[in-house]
Amino acid sequence: MANPKSKKRKKTILFSVIMLVIVTLALVAIFKKKEAVITVQSEKVARRNLTELVVANGKIQPVVQVTLSPEVSGEITELPVKEGQSVKKGDLLVKIKPDPYIASKNSAEANYKYSMALKNSSEASLEKTDFEFKRQDELFKHKLISESGWQAAKTEYDVAKATLLGAVQRVEMAQASLARAEDDLSKTTIYSPINGTITKLYSQAGERVVGTATMAGTDIMIVSDLNEMEARVDIGEVDVVLIKPGQNARLEVDSFKDRKFKGVVTEVADSAKNNDYDNSEKDIQIDQTIYKITNKNKLIF
Repeated sequence: MANPKSKKRKKTILFSVIMLVIVTLALVAIFKKKEAVITVQSEKVARRNLTELVVANGKIQPVVQVTLSPEVSGEITELPVKEGQSVKKGDLLVKIKPDPYIASKNSAEANYKYSMALKNSSEASLEKTDFEFKRQDELFKHKLISESGWQAAKTEYDVAKATLLGAVQRVEMAQASLARAEDDLSKTTIYSPINGTITKLYSQAGERVVGTATMAGTDIMIVSDLNEMEARVDIGEVDVVLIKPGQNARLEVDSFKDRKFKGVVTEVADSAKNNDYDNSEKDIQIDQTIYKITNKNKLIF
């Protein structure tokens, strides 16, 4: 006959096992509810066009911008513009002290006038010797003068002719020097080549600038046309093959966080922008290619 205590103990163990299973299932159900739910979107199979997006960073700049550097050296005496000012084509931008160039022009002009005087004198001398040589030649043909007299007249004529030729060449040289001096004098005044805005001003009135005639020269200012802007961005060599002129582009500018601009790819660079290889890093840098996106909306930063 079974012991009542043994039966009671078996019932207790069985009950404990059942409770343990229930608690385990409850915990499993609770942890499953905490897992993120993955939403799967499904559609019917159909033929569609795929659009691949290429994202790149770059710089917004005007399509047309001119960096002005003087062609002559000197002190800036007039600078009637300031940064951010709008200018029109032909407006005065810079004036360099013209005194040394005025002196050079006056000297060249005086040399030209002196050369002209020598030329006129040589012409008169040639005319005189030509008349004398013709007279001596006629006498020599009739054997009225000696050969030495005829030779002396011919020599004098040849010398006068050569002197006139030298005078003419000297006039040409003086004329070229005068033209160069006048050109240098005209370059002391710089006018705006385009309608635009002074986007950068590097120099101030009173500063000395170096001309571009013999070296790089001093940059005075940048004039930009802000009516047409472009973005120059760097594209990786993997994605650049996807870029072609005429493709649409969307521009996002930090200055306009809530506004997006539409653009068109206008140019893809023919060559890559090579990065120098650093032997210490033991890594090859990927070449980058620049392409332009033009946007005709006016952007002011």
